[in-house]
Amino acid sequence: MLLMVGLGNPGAKYAGNRHNIGFMALDRIAADHGFSPWKSRFQGLVAEGRLGDLRVTALKPQTFMNLSGQSVGEAMRYLKLTPAEVVVLHDELDLAPGTCRLKTGGGHAGHNGLRSIHQHIGEDYRRLRIGIGHPGHKDRVSGYVLSDFAKAEEGMVDDLLRGVSDGAAALARGDGAAFGTALAARVAPAPKKPRVSEKPPAAEKTSEPEPLSMTDRLRALGDRFR
Repeated sequence: MLLMVGLGNPGAKYAGNRHNIGFMALDRIAADHGFSPWKSRFQGLVAEGRLGDLRVTALKPQTFMNLSGQSVGEAMRYLKLTPAEVVVLHDELDLAPGTCRLKTGGGHAGHNGLRSIHQHIGEDYRRLRIGIGHPGHKDRVSGYVLSDFAKAEEGMVDDLLRGVSDGAAALARGDGAAFGTALAARVAPAPKKPRVSEKPPAAEKTSEPEPLSMTDRLRALGDRFR
């Protein structure tokens, strides 16, 4: 069994925020893979289903980001799981938009949701780091993560979420290579086709016979009457 957690803040006000990409990804997985309807449990919203051969409990903590660990810890203990059986989907400032990286253990890098989870279950859980890019200066981070994706980014975000969903079974079983392949099929740019010249090929020039001299013309005329 696996506990799959998406991080975000509850409520319509935050639904489209970059900080909520974990919620978005988990919603797409649950919808695409036929999970049960969401219901309130473990200080969050829970849906159940299967990814490949694994039974999965999907959890979206409703405690707000900074207290996510309360919900995750309660669910993990009730389900009698270990941190190794928990995978957390979250936004990552240090990755470019449209990219993902898998990681097990390690620090929280200042992410408040991960910091809270560290406090409640330790650091030995798996993470799917979903890139949202960095605003360029630390003073702009708070406003940036709590702002919605730009209109021009919507196609990229949709492709990314589809890729994460396509690779969800591989993610659940810990097959990073297969997950990466599924993701790349959605987000990698299509190879460029060779440019075809619109100009038709130039016609080959044929050499024209040189004009006959007057002497040659008279000689040809005389030959006709012989």
